[in-house]
Amino acid sequence: MTEIIASEIKFDAYSPKEIASRVETIGTGKANLKFLAKFTLSVLAGVFIAFGAVLFTLVVHDSKMSFGLTQAIGGLSFCLGLILVVVAGAELFTGNNLLVMAYVSKKISLGQLLENWVVVYFGNFAGAVSIALWIYLTRQWQMNTNLVGAKALLIANAKVSLPFIVAFSRGVLCNALVCLAVWLCMSGRTTTDKILSILFPITAFVALGFEHSVANMYFIPMGLLLKNNPAVLEAAAVLTGKVNDFSCLTIRGLFMKNLLPVTLGNIIGGGVLVGLVYWFIYLRGKKE
Repeated sequence: MTEIIASEIKFDAYSPKEIASRVETIGTGKANLKFLAKFTLSVLAGVFIAFGAVLFTLVVHDSKMSFGLTQAIGGLSFCLGLILVVVAGAELFTGNNLLVMAYVSKKISLGQLLENWVVVYFGNFAGAVSIALWIYLTRQWQMNTNLVGAKALLIANAKVSLPFIVAFSRGVLCNALVCLAVWLCMSGRTTTDKILSILFPITAFVALGFEHSVANMYFIPMGLLLKNNPAVLEAAAVLTGKVNDFSCLTIRGLFMKNLLPVTLGNIIGGGVLVGLVYWFIYLRGKKE
């Protein structure tokens, strides 16, 4: 009996073709989740990604290392967010862009696909903004004589100051890497496999300065909460060596200057460059 059980245990990774089938099957299950479970898991994902963003801000805020090394270590810190999403379990809009594979295979309808994206997107927003509010109340941003808050403010301001095409392009490349991280996770059989699969793609997208819509649901509201704080404004001037212009950092800037182009880019990067490409390679013409 022991020999039979041992013979069934597998440690090798799933092949790319097997990953494609797994993503399709899991996507079908995600589309059929009950609303309350789906929304709650979406809030959790927003919380988890926001925790990664909080850690990123702290780690990079006063780094004396080179720009590249600072970005790389910050990216490694941000991996916390997707590790929590994948291992603990949550519904993340950017990862769920891979549901297009189940849609084009006719396992789910267009209505189910869009309903999932809308519910998960707003759940992610609620979770991320809630952490911005909690972090503001904790006054964690006052660490190191308000320099942590200053860095959070400058990050938010930079994101709403991007031209539309730049934000869109960065959104495309960001979610190509995020969905590749999710794709690699599907190849693994253990928690260790999944964590290691996440580290390099996520570190890369953060270090390269690409734009993640759900992370920005934390970064920009956090900046909005701090933009009128005199001590934080003074600390921001210390970091940059000048008086900064935060006129673009508004609610309109959040939605129109950043989330709109970045979200569209994320859909293209994850849904088309990863989801549809792999569907075309491995699942097109697949017989039931």
